[in-house]
Amino acid sequence: MEFLGTTQTASYCGPKKSYLFPEPVSTSTTQDSYQSYYLPGYRYLNSWRPSLFYRVSAVSTNSGEQGNMRISAPLRPPTILPSVRSALYARYSPRDWYQANTVQYKGSESCRHWAGRLNADSLRLMQDKNQLTQQTQDNTGRSLGQRLSDIDFWRSELTYELEHLLTEIRALETAKRRLECAADEAQRPLKVALECLYNREKRMGIDLVHDDVEKNLIREVDLFKSCQERMRKLAERIDQQLGINRDAQHALERDLSDKNSAHFIDEKCYNLRNTSDSISFYHGVEKIDGTVSVPETWAKFSDDNIRHSQNARANSIKLREETENTLENVSEEMWKQFTDTNLAFTNRIAETADTKNKLQTHLAKTLQEIFQTENTIMLLERAIMAKECPLKVAQTRLEGRTRRPNVELCRDIPQFKLVNEVFTIDDTLQTLKLRLREAHDTLQLLVLNKARLEHDLSVKANSLFIDRKCMDMRKTFPSTPRLVGYT
Repeated sequence: MEFLGTTQTASYCGPKKSYLFPEPVSTSTTQDSYQSYYLPGYRYLNSWRPSLFYRVSAVSTNSGEQGNMRISAPLRPPTILPSVRSALYARYSPRDWYQANTVQYKGSESCRHWAGRLNADSLRLMQDKNQLTQQTQDNTGRSLGQRLSDIDFWRSELTYELEHLLTEIRALETAKRRLECAADEAQRPLKVALECLYNREKRMGIDLVHDDVEKNLIREVDLFKSCQERMRKLAERIDQQLGINRDAQHALERDLSDKNSAHFIDEKCYNLRNTSDSISFYHGVEKIDGTVSVPETWAKFSDDNIRHSQNARANSIKLREETENTLENVSEEMWKQFTDTNLAFTNRIAETADTKNKLQTHLAKTLQEIFQTENTIMLLERAIMAKECPLKVAQTRLEGRTRRPNVELCRDIPQFKLVNEVFTIDDTLQTLKLRLREAHDTLQLLVLNKARLEHDLSVKANSLFIDRKCMDMRKTFPSTPRLVGYT
């Protein structure tokens, strides 16, 4: 086994010395100048010598030099020399030591010099880039402000035109109703019956029943069949124009909605600051070009929508003037059928309302159970989150103990305890997560049942809304003055 970190000339590498008396001086000059020390497994020390090994001057024994013994006697090493022999085997000279320190000083000064230059250049670079970034951001903000002004202008134009178009649509619908009322005696009741049938077609699911109300409405329509052909062409023309008007309305509303969305987005972008909370990185977004228009085509699109709406309004005005000239007298027949249909409506509304109330009771109970299940899920999630910190602590302790050095990396009792703690917490988490999944599944079933109940309720509410709307339309039957076109 080697003793790393020790020199071969260390004093403890030699044989044990006595510190009470000096060792006897050898008579041999070679033994005075060098004594072989060695350790098991090492080569003999006399196989190498450091460059700074101080050689001891050999002492001459010739008789002719007896007179010089006094002069050369001081050059003889003291008798204590072999005991401190290891201190004379130095590796470096003082000059080497001073030179190494000088090189270290110069290297430190050079590093500090280059670090200072780098810091100064970095400060100037940061100032320049900060100024450039601020200028670019200010220019972008001004552009966004100008864009907001352009959007506001077209929003006002679209809103103005949309208001006039909606007014014209309402006026045309009123003219259509007047035409249907005044065309002949059956036109108004026929329109009401047809609208009731059309509205009841909007019933959903199981409520699409061929009930007494529908049968009475069909009989009412058949009763007014003779008056249908005469007013159909003009009504079709009005319907077509209403379709055109609604197309223009939808175009204006869509354009206005897009303008509102764009205004909201641009205003949000305009109000963004470097200290805003909603900013984030979106890498590569500057390489995506999803634009579909340029400022010229963007402005032309809104201008075309406004012109189309203006043309539709002009045609609607002409059609309303024509409708005023086609009003005719209507008859006062169909009172009996009208009364029967209203009675069927009343009975059907009562049945639907009773069913709707029962469904609401079941829905309330289901909502209460959903609330309880959601609370259970919340408690399970909190329990799972509460186990995460102990798990982190145990795993962090295990990870920290893996850095113990050498033989200290021991599989001791704390190691077993920590491993057991990790497995226990993990098993607890798995159990809680399993129960959480079961709670989620139960909640999904409840939500599905709730959705079915709500769907049924919406079906019943829709049917009630439709029937009540039809009853509102049928509250009054046209009087004779109205049937002849007078209000």
